[in-house]
Amino acid sequence: MANRENSTIEITPEVLLKAYACGIFPMAESADDPALYWIEPDMRGIIPLEGFHLPARLARTVRASPFTVWVDRDFDAVIDGCAEAKPDRARTWINGRIRKIYRSLFEHGHCHTVGVYDGATLVGGLYGVSLGRAFFGESMFHRARDASKIALVHLIARLRAGGYRLLDTQYVTDHLKTFGAVEVGKRRYHRLLEDALIGEADFGALALDRPLSGAEALACLR
Repeated sequence: MANRENSTIEITPEVLLKAYACGIFPMAESADDPALYWIEPDMRGIIPLEGFHLPARLARTVRASPFTVWVDRDFDAVIDGCAEAKPDRARTWINGRIRKIYRSLFEHGHCHTVGVYDGATLVGGLYGVSLGRAFFGESMFHRARDASKIALVHLIARLRAGGYRLLDTQYVTDHLKTFGAVEVGKRRYHRLLEDALIGEADFGALALDRPLSGAEALACLR
């Protein structure tokens, strides 16, 4: 379900967090369209944090640590990566208003990024919103093989270490199914969300001032 919101209305961080707490989130139709839609899917994608599936080959790649993984290092670069056109996606839903809104959330400590680097070059990553003990994944990207998957593994490690209860992926894709993502109905989702909004999780339970090694991330998934 989608409702188009008047493009002249300012969405503040407070309004956006209240929307997430109600189970809705904004999207734009394209990068050139200044209007936003409020979205509340009838079926919601989640990855159960205790049911996260880590393929054996990916676990070996994560342990080998071919890349360096930083958290909250370069918000704008991660957003740029998520907004890039892809062979199967010529247009992006990340417009100027989305960038501004989520940057404001980032500055308020409610939006986080995971960036995967090959030397000094950003090759993959993701970003999402943290509220209570819920994390709402927004978008991810890769420019090198396995880079976005490695970002997801590191995200799951942080969420489990920080006491999170819910990882919302909005929708379920074939890609996310390989990690244990499932769909839940609206009523079930709201029960999960209500529970996850009680209390506070700690995204910084693992070090934020240095990159986390693959071995450290895997240790949180055991």
